[in-house]
Amino acid sequence: MTSNAPVDGYLRHLAVERGLARNTIASYRRDLAIYGDWLAGRGFAGPGAVTERDLSDFVRFLGTDRAPTLATSSIARVLSAVRGLHRFLAEEGLIEADVSRELRPPKSPMRLPKAIPVEDVVALIAAAGGDEVTELRDAALLELLYATGARVTEAVSLNVDDLVDDGVVRLFGKGGKQRIVPLGSYARRAVDAYLVRARPLLSTRGSATPALFLGVRGRRMSRQAVWDVIRAAADRAGIEASVSPHTLRHSFATHLLEGGADVRVVQELLGHSSVATTQIYTLVTADTLREMYTAAHPRAR
Repeated sequence: MTSNAPVDGYLRHLAVERGLARNTIASYRRDLAIYGDWLAGRGFAGPGAVTERDLSDFVRFLGTDRAPTLATSSIARVLSAVRGLHRFLAEEGLIEADVSRELRPPKSPMRLPKAIPVEDVVALIAAAGGDEVTELRDAALLELLYATGARVTEAVSLNVDDLVDDGVVRLFGKGGKQRIVPLGSYARRAVDAYLVRARPLLSTRGSATPALFLGVRGRRMSRQAVWDVIRAAADRAGIEASVSPHTLRHSFATHLLEGGADVRVVQELLGHSSVATTQIYTLVTADTLREMYTAAHPRAR
C-alpha cells in the first residue's frame, strides 16, 4: 500500500466512532498490515485499485501461498478487517465501490465430535458419586447428562417439575424449543436418590427455588459448577482425555448410533433442527468401524 492514510483513517474511525479497545485496534492494524504488504507486493496503488477477482487471489494467498499460511479462523479474521476497511472507504467516498461485499472466507474444516468410550463414562460417573449430599447430586447430574444428551444450559435450567411421569424429562433447547427425552433406569435411580436424600438438605441452605440441581448454597447450579464437577470426576477417574459437559452429549449420540439407533431418532433426542447436524456423528461411528475392521481382519492391511 503506497500510503497508510486509508488504514489510519479507518482505525481512527474504529477507535473514536465505535469505541473499540486499544488491543482490538492493534489486532486490526496487524491484519491490515498483511493486506497492505500483499497490495504493495503486487503493485497496487491502494484498496481502490483492487477488483473482486484480486480479493479472491488474496484469500488464496492467505491459505496457500503465504509463509506461514494462516488457519481458517485467522483468514476469517483478516478478511473481516479487509471488508471493514473497504466498506469504510466506500462510505467516505474515498473509493468508487466496495468490491469486498461478496468476500467470504473458506469454510472451516468440519470438526468431528469427540466422544469417550462407554467404560470411561461409567468410570466418570462412579468417580463423582458417593453418599455425601453433593456426591449424590453430582452422580444424578452426570447420569442425566449422559442419559439425555442434554446441553449444559439445558441441564442447569431444569426444574423439578420438568421430571415428567414414566421416567422422561422435559428439556428446553435453543429458541425455547421443547423436547421430551427418556431418562433410562440408571439416571432415574440416581435422580430419585438425589431428590430424596440430597436436594431437601441443599434447599434449606437458600431461598425457595424450583431448580432441580442446587449448589452448596441452595441456589440453582451454574454452568461453571457443572464443568468443575466433570473435571474433578475425570481427574479422580484417571481419564486422560479432555472431558466437558459437551463430551457427554457427544458420547450419548455416538453410543446410540453405535448401538443401532436411527439417526433421525438421535436427531430428535439431541434437539437438532436439521438431520445434517446429527449425521456428523455417523462419520465418527464409521471411523470406529473402520479402525476395528483394520485391526481385526487378516487381509485389511
